[in-house]
Amino acid sequence: MDGFPALIAAGATAVCCLVCAIWAFRSPSSSSSKKHLSAPPHCCGCRAKITAASANGGEMAVGGETKKAPTTAPPTTGASMMEQLVPEITTHALSYLDCISLCRLSMTNSAMRRAANDDGAWKALYRKDFTAEQDNITPPNGWKAYYAATKAIINVNAEFYNIIREGSLPAMSHFWLNADYVKCIHGTGELFTGYNAVMDSWGLLFNWGQDGGQGTDFQLRDVKARVLADVAWVNMKMHVDVDPGPFHVTNVYEVRNGRWYMVHHHRSLMADLAPHNLFG
Repeated sequence: MDGFPALIAAGATAVCCLVCAIWAFRSPSSSSSKKHLSAPPHCCGCRAKITAASANGGEMAVGGETKKAPTTAPPTTGASMMEQLVPEITTHALSYLDCISLCRLSMTNSAMRRAANDDGAWKALYRKDFTAEQDNITPPNGWKAYYAATKAIINVNAEFYNIIREGSLPAMSHFWLNADYVKCIHGTGELFTGYNAVMDSWGLLFNWGQDGGQGTDFQLRDVKARVLADVAWVNMKMHVDVDPGPFHVTNVYEVRNGRWYMVHHHRSLMADLAPHNLFG
């Protein structure tokens, strides 16, 4: 009876060893069978065809006919048609706009701001609105700034002739620079030098006209301006209804404290274009 517990323990140990041996023997075959079952069957060879199609650039043979697999479109850059144009075409297209349209275009986005601020576009606009005589110059601050300065002096020059139409001596006195070197030559050819003498001449001219100088009609043509840092001059032709013929006019302006003042006005009768006998 004393050896019976030892016999039971030995039998239990043997059973455990047998179970472990059977489990170890069945595990490899079980895992391999699971792997075999997990792989999808390819009895028709479709996997090989798909792999071959990928290697051939997306072409597949279907029913003896080779068809190309659909391709996706390349990604777009997001740029507008205007932004994709070459710079020369863009500059030519913008040359048809006026200055206000160019400024508005520059506020749309960064690409249009670069195009609208291009020097070539503003040079073309300058030629269209003013003159082509200054193509050989290089404005120090660019053509956009030069266009703005020229437009400003043209507006100042137009204000001068509005004062003449109104016959306003107070407005004329504020328009001229109060300096002793200012000069004025009216259509009569008489020269007036100094601020006081110039103002007296305008007073006489306004009093001579109807209703204190008002009512005199004239037209300005071929207005051309040249602007430097602090000096500008404007040349034009003036046609007056009460004078014998058209005049050549030159106005000179100076900048003082950020404002343009007139310092010289010269009006002379245009020469007769008919041929003359120089020998009498």
